[in-house]
Amino acid sequence: MTAFVALIRAVNVSGTGKLPKEDLKALGEACGFDSIRTFINSGNLLFTSDLAESMVKQRIEEKLADYFGKAVPAFVRSAEEMAEAVKANPFGDDKPSRVMAHFIDEKPVKAMLEDARVVQGERLALGPRLIYVSYGEGIGKSKLKLPAIKHGTARNMNSVARMAELLAGME
Repeated sequence: MTAFVALIRAVNVSGTGKLPKEDLKALGEACGFDSIRTFINSGNLLFTSDLAESMVKQRIEEKLADYFGKAVPAFVRSAEEMAEAVKANPFGDDKPSRVMAHFIDEKPVKAMLEDARVVQGERLALGPRLIYVSYGEGIGKSKLKLPAIKHGTARNMNSVARMAELLAGME
């Protein structure tokens, strides 16, 4: 069994819509996953499964489409990948609440950072299927435009670290 987290894009904040924790947990059960739990009310489903990541993603996205009546992306990561995301954070000198891990499906490349616009003190770095952004003064004041993350989902490093801990205990 592999421990996974599915990070659902824009749940309970804007964009996708409301997905109560109870419904998210039921969605995981309908997918046939084990050891299901949620983490905070922002679309984080933790579970174990024998399925390959691609099949896990497919099942979750099918159930999300049924629930919302539209396609909703899920970014699936293993316990090992989440631990690596914490370990590889290049901005450990900043407050974890101000460093965001922007999860994306494709492998990040340097050109993605070069496409950034309106950079005003933010620091950017590539990670394992994610882009780190240190927002310095906070994300609320940022005008950063980073096309590579437009269709991704973000979690702050406090949340990433806590989910990595929870996942490690599930394996």
